[in-house]
Amino acid sequence: MRVTFFVFVKACILTAGLFSLICCQTAAVHAQSTPEAFQKLEKRLINDEYDAALITKIFDNTALEFDIKGVSSYFRHRESTLNYDQFLSRKSIESARDYLNAHQKILSKIEAAYGVDKTVITAIILVETRLGTYVGDRSVLNTLATMAALEDPDGRKRFWQNLPDDVDISRERFEKKAAQKSKWAYRELKAFIEHIDKEALDPHTVLGSYAGALGIAQFMPSNIAVYARDGNDDGRINLFDHGDAIASIANYLKKHGWEPGLEKEKAEKVIYRYNHSSYYVDTILAISEKLKG
Repeated sequence: MRVTFFVFVKACILTAGLFSLICCQTAAVHAQSTPEAFQKLEKRLINDEYDAALITKIFDNTALEFDIKGVSSYFRHRESTLNYDQFLSRKSIESARDYLNAHQKILSKIEAAYGVDKTVITAIILVETRLGTYVGDRSVLNTLATMAALEDPDGRKRFWQNLPDDVDISRERFEKKAAQKSKWAYRELKAFIEHIDKEALDPHTVLGSYAGALGIAQFMPSNIAVYARDGNDDGRINLFDHGDAIASIANYLKKHGWEPGLEKEKAEKVIYRYNHSSYYVDTILAISEKLKG
Protein backbone atom coordinates (compact mmCIF):
# COMPACT_ATOMS: atom_id res chain seq x y z
CA MET A 1 0.00 0.00 0.00
CA ARG A 2 2.83 2.34 0.85
CA VAL A 3 4.50 1.71 -2.53
CA THR A 4 1.19 2.28 -4.27
CA PHE A 5 0.74 5.57 -2.43
CA PHE A 6 4.17 6.84 -3.51
CA VAL A 7 3.46 5.80 -7.09
CA PHE A 8 0.19 7.70 -6.91
CA VAL A 9 1.88 10.83 -5.53
CA LYS A 10 4.58 10.66 -8.17
CA ALA A 11 1.97 10.32 -10.88
CA CYS A 12 0.14 13.38 -9.55
CA ILE A 13 3.34 15.41 -9.54
CA LEU A 14 4.16 14.37 -13.09
CA THR A 15 0.61 15.13 -14.22
CA ALA A 16 0.66 18.56 -12.57
CA GLY A 17 4.02 19.27 -14.15
CA LEU A 18 2.77 18.20 -17.56
CA PHE A 19 -0.35 20.34 -17.17
CA SER A 20 1.77 23.34 -16.19
CA LEU A 21 4.05 22.75 -19.16
CA ILE A 22 1.10 22.58 -21.55
CA CYS A 23 -0.34 25.82 -20.13
CA CYS A 24 3.00 27.57 -20.48
CA GLN A 25 3.42 26.30 -24.02
CA THR A 26 -0.11 27.42 -24.92
CA ALA A 27 0.55 30.90 -23.51
CA ALA A 28 3.86 31.04 -25.36
CA VAL A 29 2.23 30.04 -28.65
CA HIS A 30 -0.42 32.74 -28.22
CA ALA A 31 2.19 35.37 -27.33
CA GLN A 32 4.14 34.50 -30.44
CA SER A 33 1.05 34.54 -32.68
CA THR A 34 0.02 38.00 -31.50
CA PRO A 35 2.19 40.71 -33.08
CA GLU A 36 4.56 42.10 -30.46
CA ALA A 37 3.23 45.61 -30.98
CA PHE A 38 -0.25 44.49 -29.84
CA GLN A 39 0.52 42.34 -26.81
CA LYS A 40 0.17 45.20 -24.32
CA LEU A 41 -2.96 46.43 -26.09
CA GLU A 42 -4.54 42.98 -25.88
CA LYS A 43 -3.83 42.76 -22.15
CA ARG A 44 -5.23 46.25 -21.65
CA LEU A 45 -8.52 45.33 -23.30
CA ILE A 46 -8.84 42.21 -21.17
CA ASN A 47 -8.02 44.22 -18.04
CA ASP A 48 -10.82 46.59 -19.06
CA GLU A 49 -13.12 43.60 -18.65
CA TYR A 50 -13.70 42.77 -22.30
CA ASP A 51 -14.38 39.10 -22.85
CA ALA A 52 -10.95 37.42 -22.83
CA ALA A 53 -11.99 34.71 -25.31
CA LEU A 54 -13.27 37.31 -27.77
CA ILE A 55 -10.16 39.49 -27.47
CA THR A 56 -7.85 36.51 -27.84
CA LYS A 57 -9.75 35.37 -30.93
CA ILE A 58 -9.45 38.84 -32.47
CA PHE A 59 -5.76 39.27 -31.74
CA ASP A 60 -4.72 35.67 -32.41
CA ASN A 61 -5.29 36.02 -36.15
CA THR A 62 -2.75 36.37 -38.96
CA ALA A 63 -4.93 39.06 -40.57
CA LEU A 64 -4.05 41.42 -37.72
CA GLU A 65 -1.04 43.58 -38.47
CA PHE A 66 0.74 46.66 -37.20
CA ASP A 67 -0.24 48.79 -40.18
CA ILE A 68 2.45 51.46 -40.38
CA LYS A 69 1.94 52.11 -44.09
CA GLY A 70 -1.80 52.61 -43.79
CA VAL A 71 -1.85 54.62 -40.57
CA SER A 72 0.98 56.86 -41.79
CA SER A 73 -1.69 58.51 -43.97
CA TYR A 74 -3.10 59.93 -40.76
CA PHE A 75 0.11 61.86 -40.25
CA ARG A 76 0.14 62.93 -43.90
CA HIS A 77 -3.50 64.01 -44.22
CA ARG A 78 -4.39 67.69 -44.63
CA GLU A 79 -8.00 68.89 -44.92
CA SER A 80 -6.86 71.83 -47.07
CA THR A 81 -5.58 69.46 -49.76
CA LEU A 82 -8.99 67.84 -50.32
CA ASN A 83 -10.87 68.78 -53.46
CA TYR A 84 -14.55 68.90 -52.54
CA ASP A 85 -15.31 70.99 -55.64
CA GLN A 86 -15.16 67.80 -57.71
CA PHE A 87 -18.52 66.82 -56.24
CA LEU A 88 -20.13 69.89 -57.74
CA SER A 89 -19.31 68.83 -61.29
CA ARG A 90 -22.12 68.12 -63.71
CA LYS A 91 -21.32 64.41 -63.74
CA SER A 92 -21.36 64.17 -59.93
CA ILE A 93 -24.67 65.99 -59.62
CA GLU A 94 -26.22 63.76 -62.28
CA SER A 95 -25.02 60.70 -60.36
CA ALA A 96 -26.54 62.13 -57.18
CA ARG A 97 -29.87 62.66 -58.96
CA ASP A 98 -29.76 59.05 -60.13
CA TYR A 99 -29.18 58.03 -56.51
CA LEU A 100 -32.16 60.09 -55.39
CA ASN A 101 -34.36 58.32 -57.92
CA ALA A 102 -32.98 54.84 -57.16
CA HIS A 103 -33.51 55.25 -53.40
CA GLN A 104 -36.55 57.50 -53.57
CA LYS A 105 -38.71 55.27 -51.37
CA ILE A 106 -36.35 54.99 -48.40
CA LEU A 107 -35.17 58.61 -48.72
CA SER A 108 -38.75 59.90 -48.63
CA LYS A 109 -39.59 57.62 -45.71
CA ILE A 110 -36.60 58.81 -43.70
CA GLU A 111 -37.19 62.47 -44.60
CA ALA A 112 -40.74 62.19 -43.27
CA ALA A 113 -39.62 60.38 -40.11
CA TYR A 114 -36.65 62.60 -39.20
CA GLY A 115 -37.39 65.88 -40.95
CA VAL A 116 -34.00 65.91 -42.67
CA ASP A 117 -33.93 66.96 -46.31
CA LYS A 118 -33.20 63.98 -48.56
CA THR A 119 -30.99 66.15 -50.77
CA VAL A 120 -28.73 66.87 -47.79
CA ILE A 121 -28.52 63.17 -46.95
CA THR A 122 -27.69 62.38 -50.58
CA ALA A 123 -25.08 65.13 -50.67
CA ILE A 124 -23.34 63.67 -47.61
CA ILE A 125 -23.32 60.18 -49.12
CA LEU A 126 -21.93 61.61 -52.36
CA VAL A 127 -19.03 63.34 -50.63
CA GLU A 128 -18.35 60.65 -48.04
CA THR A 129 -18.32 57.56 -50.25
CA ARG A 130 -19.21 58.56 -53.81
CA LEU A 131 -22.77 57.37 -53.25
CA GLY A 132 -21.62 54.20 -51.53
CA THR A 133 -19.29 53.06 -54.30
CA TYR A 134 -16.11 53.66 -52.29
CA VAL A 135 -16.27 52.95 -48.57
CA GLY A 136 -12.53 52.54 -48.00
CA ASP A 137 -10.12 49.67 -48.46
CA ARG A 138 -8.28 49.48 -45.15
CA SER A 139 -8.92 47.16 -42.25
CA VAL A 140 -10.73 49.15 -39.57
CA LEU A 141 -9.38 46.79 -36.93
CA ASN A 142 -5.76 47.14 -38.07
CA THR A 143 -6.10 50.91 -38.30
CA LEU A 144 -7.59 51.43 -34.86
CA ALA A 145 -5.41 48.80 -33.16
CA THR A 146 -2.26 50.30 -34.66
CA MET A 147 -3.21 53.82 -33.61
CA ALA A 148 -4.20 52.65 -30.12
CA ALA A 149 -0.88 50.82 -29.76
CA LEU A 150 0.91 54.14 -30.20
CA GLU A 151 0.09 54.99 -26.61
CA ASP A 152 2.96 52.68 -25.68
CA PRO A 153 6.39 54.39 -26.08
CA ASP A 154 7.80 51.22 -27.68
CA GLY A 155 4.95 51.21 -30.18
CA ARG A 156 5.57 54.85 -31.09
CA LYS A 157 9.29 54.19 -31.48
CA ARG A 158 8.66 51.23 -33.77
CA PHE A 159 6.20 53.26 -35.81
CA TRP A 160 8.50 56.30 -36.07
CA GLN A 161 11.47 54.23 -37.18
CA ASN A 162 9.45 52.74 -40.04
CA LEU A 163 7.55 55.81 -41.23
CA PRO A 164 7.55 56.16 -45.05
CA ASP A 165 10.01 58.77 -46.33
CA ASP A 166 7.24 60.90 -47.84
CA VAL A 167 5.68 61.65 -44.43
CA ASP A 168 6.95 65.12 -43.58
CA ILE A 169 6.54 65.50 -39.83
CA SER A 170 8.95 66.35 -37.02
CA ARG A 171 9.61 63.84 -34.26
CA GLU A 172 8.22 66.27 -31.69
CA ARG A 173 4.99 66.80 -33.61
CA PHE A 174 4.66 63.09 -34.29
CA GLU A 175 5.04 62.23 -30.60
CA LYS A 176 2.44 64.79 -29.61
CA LYS A 177 -0.09 63.74 -32.22
CA ALA A 178 0.48 60.03 -31.61
CA ALA A 179 0.02 60.40 -27.86
CA GLN A 180 -3.22 62.36 -28.32
CA LYS A 181 -4.76 60.21 -31.02
CA SER A 182 -3.83 56.90 -29.45
CA LYS A 183 -6.23 57.63 -26.59
CA TRP A 184 -8.96 58.50 -29.07
CA ALA A 185 -8.20 55.38 -31.13
CA TYR A 186 -8.43 53.15 -28.05
CA ARG A 187 -11.95 54.43 -27.37
CA GLU A 188 -12.88 53.85 -31.01
CA LEU A 189 -11.34 50.37 -30.94
CA LYS A 190 -13.46 49.44 -27.93
CA ALA A 191 -16.58 50.75 -29.67
CA PHE A 192 -15.68 48.78 -32.80
CA ILE A 193 -15.24 45.57 -30.81
CA GLU A 194 -18.61 46.11 -29.14
CA HIS A 195 -20.24 46.68 -32.54
CA ILE A 196 -18.81 43.60 -34.24
CA ASP A 197 -19.65 41.49 -31.21
CA LYS A 198 -23.25 42.71 -31.14
CA GLU A 199 -23.78 42.27 -34.89
CA ALA A 200 -21.75 39.02 -35.12
CA LEU A 201 -19.32 40.44 -37.70
CA ASP A 202 -15.83 39.28 -38.57
CA PRO A 203 -13.67 42.24 -37.45
CA HIS A 204 -10.91 41.29 -39.87
CA THR A 205 -13.13 41.78 -42.94
CA VAL A 206 -14.59 45.21 -42.12
CA LEU A 207 -12.97 47.85 -44.33
CA GLY A 208 -13.01 51.62 -43.95
CA SER A 209 -11.10 54.87 -44.26
CA TYR A 210 -7.53 55.75 -43.25
CA ALA A 211 -8.91 56.95 -39.89
CA GLY A 212 -11.19 53.99 -39.16
CA ALA A 213 -14.52 55.42 -40.38
CA LEU A 214 -16.74 52.77 -41.90
CA GLY A 215 -19.78 52.22 -44.07
CA ILE A 216 -21.68 54.32 -46.57
CA ALA A 217 -22.16 57.02 -43.92
CA GLN A 218 -18.49 56.84 -42.80
CA PHE A 219 -19.35 56.69 -39.12
CA MET A 220 -16.64 56.30 -36.53
CA PRO A 221 -17.41 53.23 -34.37
CA SER A 222 -18.26 55.34 -31.30
CA ASN A 223 -21.08 56.99 -33.27
CA ILE A 224 -22.70 53.71 -34.25
CA ALA A 225 -24.20 52.83 -30.86
CA VAL A 226 -25.39 56.39 -30.33
CA TYR A 227 -26.67 57.47 -33.75
CA ALA A 228 -26.92 54.50 -36.13
CA ARG A 229 -30.42 53.32 -36.97
CA ASP A 230 -32.05 50.36 -38.67
CA GLY A 231 -33.48 51.98 -41.78
CA ASN A 232 -34.45 48.82 -43.65
CA ASP A 233 -36.23 47.28 -40.63
CA ASP A 234 -34.31 43.99 -40.64
CA GLY A 235 -33.46 44.21 -36.94
CA ARG A 236 -29.75 44.89 -37.49
CA ILE A 237 -27.43 47.86 -37.91
CA ASN A 238 -25.41 47.55 -41.10
CA LEU A 239 -23.87 50.81 -42.26
CA PHE A 240 -22.93 49.18 -45.54
CA ASP A 241 -26.65 48.99 -46.31
CA HIS A 242 -28.13 52.10 -47.96
CA GLY A 243 -31.30 52.06 -45.88
CA ASP A 244 -29.41 51.92 -42.59
CA ALA A 245 -26.88 54.51 -43.75
CA ILE A 246 -29.60 56.94 -44.84
CA ALA A 247 -31.49 56.58 -41.54
CA SER A 248 -28.28 56.92 -39.54
CA ILE A 249 -27.24 60.15 -41.25
CA ALA A 250 -30.72 61.58 -40.74
CA ASN A 251 -30.74 60.61 -37.06
CA TYR A 252 -27.27 62.09 -36.53
CA LEU A 253 -28.29 65.43 -38.04
CA LYS A 254 -31.59 65.49 -36.17
CA LYS A 255 -29.87 64.77 -32.86
CA HIS A 256 -27.57 67.71 -33.51
CA GLY A 257 -30.38 70.16 -34.15
CA TRP A 258 -31.67 69.66 -37.68
CA GLU A 259 -35.34 70.42 -38.24
CA PRO A 260 -37.51 71.12 -41.29
CA GLY A 261 -37.05 74.61 -42.73
CA LEU A 262 -33.79 75.20 -40.88
CA GLU A 263 -32.12 78.53 -41.67
CA LYS A 264 -28.85 78.32 -43.59
CA GLU A 265 -26.72 79.54 -40.70
CA LYS A 266 -28.13 76.89 -38.36
CA ALA A 267 -27.93 74.23 -41.06
CA GLU A 268 -24.22 75.01 -41.44
CA LYS A 269 -23.64 74.47 -37.72
CA VAL A 270 -25.42 71.12 -37.75
CA ILE A 271 -23.52 69.80 -40.78
CA TYR A 272 -20.28 71.05 -39.24
CA ARG A 273 -20.87 68.55 -36.46
CA TYR A 274 -20.74 65.78 -39.08
CA ASN A 275 -17.42 67.00 -40.46
CA HIS A 276 -15.50 69.85 -38.85
CA SER A 277 -14.68 71.60 -42.11
CA SER A 278 -16.30 74.76 -43.42
CA TYR A 279 -15.25 73.69 -46.92
CA TYR A 280 -17.14 70.42 -46.43
CA VAL A 281 -20.22 72.20 -45.08
CA ASP A 282 -20.35 74.64 -47.99
CA THR A 283 -20.02 71.78 -50.46
CA ILE A 284 -22.84 69.75 -48.89
CA LEU A 285 -25.23 72.70 -49.00
CA ALA A 286 -24.21 73.60 -52.55
CA ILE A 287 -24.88 70.03 -53.72
CA SER A 288 -28.23 70.05 -51.95
CA GLU A 289 -29.27 73.24 -53.73
CA LYS A 290 -28.28 71.82 -57.11
CA LEU A 291 -30.30 68.68 -56.45
CA LYS A 292 -33.34 70.78 -55.66
CA GLY A 293 -32.96 72.77 -58.85
